[in-house]
Amino acid sequence: MNLSEKLGFNKTTKLLMIHADDAGLSHSENRATIESLTNGIVNSYSIMVPCPWFYEMAVYAKSNPQHDNGVHLTLTCEWENYKFGPVLPISEVPSLVNEAGFFYKSREELRRNATTEDIKKELKAQIEKAYAFGLSPTHIDSHMYSVGINTEVMNVYRALGKEYDLPVLISKEIMRMSGLDPLVNIKEDDLVIDRVHYGVFKDFETGLLQEYYSNVLDKLDAGLNMILIHPAYNDDEMKGITINHPNYGSEWRQIDLESFTSEEIKERIKKNNIQLITWGEIKGLWK
Repeated sequence: MNLSEKLGFNKTTKLLMIHADDAGLSHSENRATIESLTNGIVNSYSIMVPCPWFYEMAVYAKSNPQHDNGVHLTLTCEWENYKFGPVLPISEVPSLVNEAGFFYKSREELRRNATTEDIKKELKAQIEKAYAFGLSPTHIDSHMYSVGINTEVMNVYRALGKEYDLPVLISKEIMRMSGLDPLVNIKEDDLVIDRVHYGVFKDFETGLLQEYYSNVLDKLDAGLNMILIHPAYNDDEMKGITINHPNYGSEWRQIDLESFTSEEIKERIKKNNIQLITWGEIKGLWK
């Protein structure tokens, strides 16, 4: 029996989770995430615990338990002028920060400098902070999939899921993106998303990002699918955060917001007989 059948669907059902990353990153990101949940078709999101706007989104999450949410485990900060670091004191996880005390900008810097022990301590602290605030996460995932820097860290990520009884986001596409070989790093008992879809810079650069999302829905395969987006407003705050970073920049994030609150996308989901599903529904089957 495949996952669709375990969830009570036919094995040919097209299951889809539309997931918003990076809640807590900024006020703009929070506002857009809430908009996409309440007036759009986004049905899952995850919160960046170390970020300055975590508190605002965590308050919303506590007040709106009907919306599926997880912990967006964070070990990198890619922005030029907007910085944040670990939730633990730097003295406890010194290998995770640069000379200024902030997270490294890239997975490669993290791979070169971080110890597995410091990573484990920090990721556990982020999950604990979410629980201490009163959140009830349905899953854990990873910002920039930094848990994919090597097999050891991937095993830490997987073990944290087991410890907290939470499914973790694992997919072949995202593993390859982070530099890990799925053939080596996916285990037999992993809950694997069959297909994860996300826009790439070429789609944005050529003005075809919305078209890409529409094509994904028209060509969706049976099984468990996910579309990853990053909704925010193209306002002064996000322009400042994403300066000199058009890849997943403020303009891109505005397109994500508009795409997944549009009537056209809602109709396309109906037309293609797509069944929306959340981590909360999957969580009960994950052991």
